[in-house]
Order: sequence, then C-alpha cells, then structure tokens
Amino acid sequence: MNPKVHRLANGVRVVCDPLPGWQTVALSVVAGRGARFEDAAHSGWSHLLEHMVFKGAGGRSAKDIVEVIEGEGGHINAATGYERTSFQIRALKDGLDLGSSVISDLVLRPTMDADDLAREKQVVGQEIAEAADTPDDLVFELAQEAAFADQPLGRPILGTAKSIKSATPQTLGAWREALYAPETLVVSAAGAVDEDELLKLAERDFGGASGAGLAAAEAGAFTGGTKTVAKRLEQANLVFLLPAVGVKDPDYFALRLMAEMLGGGMASRLFQEAREIRGLAYAIDAYSETYDDTGVLGVFAGCDAKDAGELAEVTAAQIKALTQPVGAAELSRAKAQLKGSMFMGRESALARAEQAAGQVLLFGETLDPAAVAGEIEGVTAEQIAALTTRILAPGKAATAILGPKASLGAADRFQAALFG
Repeated sequence: MNPKVHRLANGVRVVCDPLPGWQTVALSVVAGRGARFEDAAHSGWSHLLEHMVFKGAGGRSAKDIVEVIEGEGGHINAATGYERTSFQIRALKDGLDLGSSVISDLVLRPTMDADDLAREKQVVGQEIAEAADTPDDLVFELAQEAAFADQPLGRPILGTAKSIKSATPQTLGAWREALYAPETLVVSAAGAVDEDELLKLAERDFGGASGAGLAAAEAGAFTGGTKTVAKRLEQANLVFLLPAVGVKDPDYFALRLMAEMLGGGMASRLFQEAREIRGLAYAIDAYSETYDDTGVLGVFAGCDAKDAGELAEVTAAQIKALTQPVGAAELSRAKAQLKGSMFMGRESALARAEQAAGQVLLFGETLDPAAVAGEIEGVTAEQIAALTTRILAPGKAATAILGPKASLGAADRFQAALFG
C-alpha cells in the first residue's frame, strides 16, 4: 500500500513506510529548501549550515553526536542540494527513538558556537578549493554556471570563500529558522518502523518547530553559454547541457527515457557510437537533471584533447537523431532499464524514505510505484521525438570544456553541429 502522509499541527509532514521482516530502519528528515533559495550574498549558507549543526546540538558535542548513533550500530549523514536539505540516519530496528531525537536537535537546536563556525568556514573553504582542483567536479560547475547565468541554480552549492565569510552565529541561526521552517519539513521513515510510534516521536521531536520559511525560489531560466578553461591535464573534460523540462512536466518520463537511450548504459547510442565504434572516449554518459520548474539534458565525456572536437560533433548528431521516432526494441529496453532502476532503488530503506519525502515536497503525496511504471510504459516514440524537437527549438546550449588548449574548440563544434 502507498504510505500515508500525516500533518502535524505546525505543518510538519510525516510519512511512514513499514517493511515487514526488516531488521533496520531509515529515517530521513528533509527540508524543502536548499541552495536555490539563496541570493548571491548568502551563496553557500545552506551547505555551511548543514556542516555547522553537526558541531554541536541539543547539549551534545560533535563527537557525542556521532558516538551516540554509532554506539547503537547506526550511521548518520546529511546532504545539501539546490532544492532541499536532507538529514539521514540508518539504524537497527530499535534505533528510531534515538535517531529522531538526534536529528531534531540538529535541525532545531544546534549550538552555533563562534569558534566552531570559524573553523568550519576553513573546512568548507578547503572543500571549495578541492572542488576547484578536481576536473570532473569543476567542469560540472562551469556548465551549470553557463546554463543558468546570474541565477541561484547557476551558483555552486558550496558557495564561495567570500560569500560564506560574512556568516555569523546570529545570521546563520536566522537562516536556519527560515531554511528549516516546519512548513518545509518532512519526516520520513522506512523499514522496521511502526506508524503509531513514528507519529508520537514526530510530535515529540518536531511538533514544537515554528517560524516562517523562505519565499519561493525564482523561476529558472536557461541562458546557455560557453565556459572553457585551459589546463594541463591528461584528458579533456566535456559537459554539454540543453534546456529540458521540470519534474512536474508531462514530458518528465519522456526526458528520462531520452537520456537513457542517448547515453544511459552500454547499449546506449553514445556509448556504442563514441566508444565502441569510434574509440573516442572511455567514459561518456547522458543524464537528466530536473528541478521543480525546469531541468537539463546533459552529456559528460572524458577524452583525448585531439578527439574532443569529433566527440562533440558525434554527441550533437546523436541528439539530433532523436528528433525521429526510435525503434520499438530500443524504446522497450530504455523503459525496462528505467523501471529496473526504480524498483531496485526501492530495495534500500533509505532510498525509499528519501524518495517519499521528495515526492511529498513536490506533489503533496507519495506516488504508487506501479502507477509510475505505468506512466513510463505509456511514453511513445513520437512523444520522445517531439520532446527532442522542443529541447532543440530555443537554439541554446551550455557547454563547458576543461582540459588541454587543443580541446577547447570542441565547444564551438558542438554548437555548430547542433544548430548550424
């Protein structure tokens, strides 16, 4: 049965997904706010806050927080994205009480010590520097910046050393109250969990949360552009992005299938043409990244600098080819892969808890996997062809090339091959 969604009096929503026979439980507390809700002055604050709450909360030190969870056989983690921030605990089946207590302290009662904040700014500064020194991280940041220029979606989730420098315990505390406001919170548990127990714990630990949340994020607008950086590397790193649809768009599953056929696996068009037939790249993948109101179709590849231009043209040709309806066997294989990924992912309690929370934030309810599979099965070859034409219609692409100087011309060759 589909998990039910409960709402506490203060607006916090609760989802319970019991799995009989499981010996573990996963708890995910997700705030439907993230880096997309930051202006330039606050860029990176959501990620910095996620770090800071682990420095001390609810009377526990940073060491106490991890020791009390690990002492009961559990694991704790957190992640910040553009549209949400997630705190996660995996534990043995009797660990829900402790897990809920610890996460509520992190979200609602962090210590926010000034000395800890100074040290954590240094840590995040090192993380920013590490990303800049990692080619296959930096090239994605460059592509995102080109795709959504001068917008929150175009800024790195980590922020910059300058933008996080201005945060104080007081200003970051105010940011926490807005970011983790009760109307944005979903408490989601899956595995060895009892619904009545979860509701009691949620009321105990999150029923007192208060405060008004951040305003809605500005609409995303794909600008397109080119970012190239010459660097002495063994390989050229290439990312090509095209404007696509958001997660609520009727063509969402058509986009997912399009990305699967283009470069989702070893049978995909790009893998076969670019790697198997032409030997241009060891790694080449296509993917879709979707947000509430917009999205991108992306291709990433690593190749020898001398092959970058040809690889760009091959990629453009394979994208354009999808404006024609695909064959029945290719479409059937893509549907099987997408459905397989969905159902295999549901064999993880944490993935189920996270997925349910995300669905509640987007749609106000959890989705029936069988109904989702039915929607995937209902996508036609003509729908995918029409979506490809729609994606290409604006004549915009975002291209990022990071590597030897000889590879940088691949950006222009991709644009020319795709749009003429």
